[in-house]
Amino acid sequence: MTTRLAGSTVPNVTKAPYRVALVEDQPATRESWQRLVSSLPEFACVCACASGEEALRMIPIARPDVVLMDVFLPRMSGVECTARLKATHPGLLVVMLTACDEDEILFLALESGADGYLLKRTSPDDLRAALLDVLAGGAPMTGEIARHVIESFRRKRSTDPSLGLTPREEETLVLLTKGYANKEIAHHLSVSIETVRSHLKHIYEKMHVRSRAEAVARYMSGAARTAGPPTDRP
Repeated sequence: MTTRLAGSTVPNVTKAPYRVALVEDQPATRESWQRLVSSLPEFACVCACASGEEALRMIPIARPDVVLMDVFLPRMSGVECTARLKATHPGLLVVMLTACDEDEILFLALESGADGYLLKRTSPDDLRAALLDVLAGGAPMTGEIARHVIESFRRKRSTDPSLGLTPREEETLVLLTKGYANKEIAHHLSVSIETVRSHLKHIYEKMHVRSRAEAVARYMSGAARTAGPPTDRP
């Protein structure tokens, strides 16, 4: 089961099939994922790369809607490849794939610009749901990964008051980690959607981040580095 870090809407299915690129160094696994993606009615695998270097060459040509990126690649890691792709194609959607759910790797992947994070044992139905979710603006995560995010956030929240978030801003961020959309956050806090948007804007500014997923990852990891003015408006 996947969990989203941000609220999403249903994507425009009239644009299907959506184009998917796959980056996986193991031939058998790569072929298996190609078949799996192509079996999903809304998707077509248009590019399958065996390395990060190949991905940097081929993905801009293939122009996929979303990339499924293995974390552990030879020479150039999936995290580095994602960061380099995002630097030149910031609108590209990248979902990380891994058999490992360690916190450090998770946070590195999110900070590289990843839009979601799935374990390789994700079921076909959950993969389909995750791809549709990320295309609709969500940030899908396998359930185990989402629990790591929430647990690490709670630990960090109690030990790092330096970010200067107000109590209401912290409440907003907690609800964000649980996958609540702006409307749902407004309902839980008994405030207007405009107030929620204002809280999110202040959170981005104080944490020097550009996106919801980056705000969560940076707050948890303690890596509150300046990343420029916020551009992801709720």
